Formats: sequence, structure tokens, C-alpha cells
Amino acid sequence: MGLSDPQLRRRIEAERGFFIAESPLVVRALMRSGRSVRSVLVTPAQYDAISESLAGLHAPVYVAGPDVLRAVVGFDLHRGAVASGDRWALPAVGSLLRGARRVAVVQKLGDHENLGGIFRSAGAFGVDAVLLDAECADPLYRRCVRVSIGHALTVPWTRLESLSELRDAGFTLFALTPDGEADPLPDVVWPARFALLLGSEGPGLSPEWLAAADARIRIPMRPAADSLNVATAAAIAFYASS
Repeated sequence: MGLSDPQLRRRIEAERGFFIAESPLVVRALMRSGRSVRSVLVTPAQYDAISESLAGLHAPVYVAGPDVLRAVVGFDLHRGAVASGDRWALPAVGSLLRGARRVAVVQKLGDHENLGGIFRSAGAFGVDAVLLDAECADPLYRRCVRVSIGHALTVPWTRLESLSELRDAGFTLFALTPDGEADPLPDVVWPARFALLLGSEGPGLSPEWLAAADARIRIPMRPAADSLNVATAAAIAFYASS
């Protein structure tokens, strides 16, 4: 059936307008998020564990053994709980920026685990929205939703076409970079409204985005350290700018 093929799963989920939430913790987060739920599939043990979260749900809940879950999901689902939900129309950039103080803007990040980590930290430190360029990975892919522990379902996000959308809304742009000439993070004076620009693993932010930033900022590290994982760097920047 191709369920073990990640590329096929990504295509089918996007084409048919649904996403997958894995693990009891993320299924609970989906129930709290207010997002539309299609169905839930759990083992008997997990049904007992999360039954309170499922109370009042207007969607089918299926209870089956681990072998059935493995056949349906396409791999061994150790935590025994999975749910599907409806994807939603992405909001306009302007609607997310209206009233926002601090946003994260991500360029060309293809790793779902790193993107999930950014959403998890954004939820933890109160980032108002996450904006993604067209080349970023899908925040609703199952691994990203799982790593985010459901914050990809609750932190507002959308895709943007140009950084000018932020500048036109009055945001100051801070590019996060390991460049030794960038301003140290502890020295930054945060303005009323600002955006933290985050790049992909390896190449980081493009020269165009670096040039468009109002300032370049860095996390001070020991000289022998090259850089931090982008999700880790984002968490530190979110905390420092809170």
C-alpha cells in the first residue's frame, strides 16, 4: 500500500487535505487545539489512558490491537495512538502580523524535526507567529507535528512571499547568524515589533535575506564551536527576546 514510503505519505496527505497526529501526547494536543478531527485509532490501553480527552469528540474512535495499528499506519507505532485531522486554509500574512509583537521567519528549512523543534520552542516562549518561505518543509507532516508536541497545530503560521510584507507592517528584521561580526544576542535592544530570521542547516540564511535584515545577531559561543542546530539556536533566541 506504500504506507511506509514517506514521500508517498506526504503527497497523499497534502492532496487529500489531512494530517496525522502521532502519540498520546500529540493526540491530546489535537483534541485541545480546536482543529477538525477526522478519526482516532488507539490500542485498548491507550484508549483507557486518553478517554477523557476523547469525550465529546464528534468523530469515530477506533480501538484495535498493535498489529492492526501497524498495518494501518505503515510502521510499528510504539505509543499506540494516532489521529487524523483536516488541514486548514492558510491565513493571510497580514492577519497574523496584525497585533503581533514577535514572529519567527524561516527560510529553506527542509528538516521536519528541526522545524518541529522550532514550533515547540515558539509555543513555549510565546512567539506570536511562524512565517515560512515557499521552500520550507510542511509543518503538518506527521514527524513535524510529533516533534512539535502539537504546537504546529496551535502556533499561528503561514507562508510568505517576501520579507517586504514584514517591513511594510513595521517589523524590524534580525538575521540570526554565526558570523563573528554580528551583534551578540545579549546586547540586542529589542524594538516594539521584530522578526527573527532563521535559515536552513548548513547554508543558513541566503545572502539576499542577510542583506535585507536591519541587523545581524549571533549567539556567543566558544571559538572552537562552529554553530548550533537551528532548532536549538531558535530556542535560545526566543528565550532571550521574550
